[in-house]
Amino acid sequence: MTDPDRYWPRVVFRLRGEAPGPMLIVLGGIHGNEPAGLHAVEPLLSRLSLDAGDFVVLSGNRAALAEGVRYLERDLNRGWSDEAIAALPRTGGSPEDDEQLSLLGAIEDALADARGPVTFLDLHTTSAAGHPFVVVGDDPAHRTLAHAFGLPVFLGLVGKLSGALTPWLCTRGVTAIAIEGGQNDDEWSVVRHTAAIRIALVECGLLAPSSLGPLNLSRRLLENAREDLPHEIEIVSRYAITPEDEFVMQPGFSNIHPVRAGTLLARDRHGEIRAPEDGLVVMPLYQGQGDDGFFMGRAVAP
Repeated sequence: MTDPDRYWPRVVFRLRGEAPGPMLIVLGGIHGNEPAGLHAVEPLLSRLSLDAGDFVVLSGNRAALAEGVRYLERDLNRGWSDEAIAALPRTGGSPEDDEQLSLLGAIEDALADARGPVTFLDLHTTSAAGHPFVVVGDDPAHRTLAHAFGLPVFLGLVGKLSGALTPWLCTRGVTAIAIEGGQNDDEWSVVRHTAAIRIALVECGLLAPSSLGPLNLSRRLLENAREDLPHEIEIVSRYAITPEDEFVMQPGFSNIHPVRAGTLLARDRHGEIRAPEDGLVVMPLYQGQGDDGFFMGRAVAP
């Protein structure tokens, strides 16, 4: 049994300015082995103040966070559609059913309380080492925000993640993006997420650029993490897996790893899995849970 006392509070932090203004909602830990986004908020709490607007921090899969696993029975970052939400059992469901209903309630409470436009930042990490990046939909305004962080921006990924939270929020009129800060257990992932939150607070209009110290350092930190990668990367394919496939990624692939066509990427019970074309291996699976073996991407010309 999971000890409820070890759970993160659903509403980790809430700050409300005196005057109406925009709202920034930050979500961390929708996957229980990715708590970096929640820890990233801690350096901001003692010195953050707002004249106007709202800042809300929510925790994701609290039961899985307490166990340090991606999820207990199902991925909480799937099943976000009007139909799937309507079908959630109100009693007697899985741990993730309960978590989703609770998280949904917290999001709806925040949206109902908003006094201006809402921006939503969904913070993640990856099982493989490698570069941080931003995931965004096709809306031009969302892409403009995504480029403000100086990280590679992934296009086309949300369409290959059926039932992810951020695209569902976009249908509700929320500007929603996801940021992958680095590897799950890398302390730099926390630092990058802190920088991303600082930038988001300024970009959505809650703070002046000078309010949280030298913002240029936050931008420079993330821009340096991009190194020489392209500004935009299109995700062209997803290699889906099931537990029965006995999928094992070959060692040595980092996140956003260039490969040539025919490179051996993984093996499963059917045999070898090779790169179908020249491109970039994105989010190779190096953990026991998950149904995404890897993605293939390619650079988008400026």
